[in-house]
Amino acid sequence: MKSTTKIIGFLLLFIGVIIIFYALYSSYNIFTAKTEVPEIFTIPETVVEESGGEVSVATSMEDIQSQMEETMKEQIGEMFPSDFIPRLMNLISWSIFATILIFGGTHVSGIGIKLIKN
Repeated sequence: MKSTTKIIGFLLLFIGVIIIFYALYSSYNIFTAKTEVPEIFTIPETVVEESGGEVSVATSMEDIQSQMEETMKEQIGEMFPSDFIPRLMNLISWSIFATILIFGGTHVSGIGIKLIKN
């Protein structure tokens, strides 16, 4: 009976360590750009239509406001790449998942150590 619990304990310890090392190795490969981040968040492609070169004069506040919004969108689009937000969200989601894996692996290993001590 004691040898069975020790075998199960060593097995759980081994599985927990494997889970931890998998999470760390995968994170290392992702953050050194050897592999891509799992793609969870995507933004559909949008088609931008260019105007025919005519300049219109805004006559009302609503027109001015819509032109300001368009100008702001263009300026922000020039500052950040179009895939900046989805890539950032994918990295954050991977970091959270890796943290959960490490946390789970630690607990599985802890249970294995408790079984080995008994």
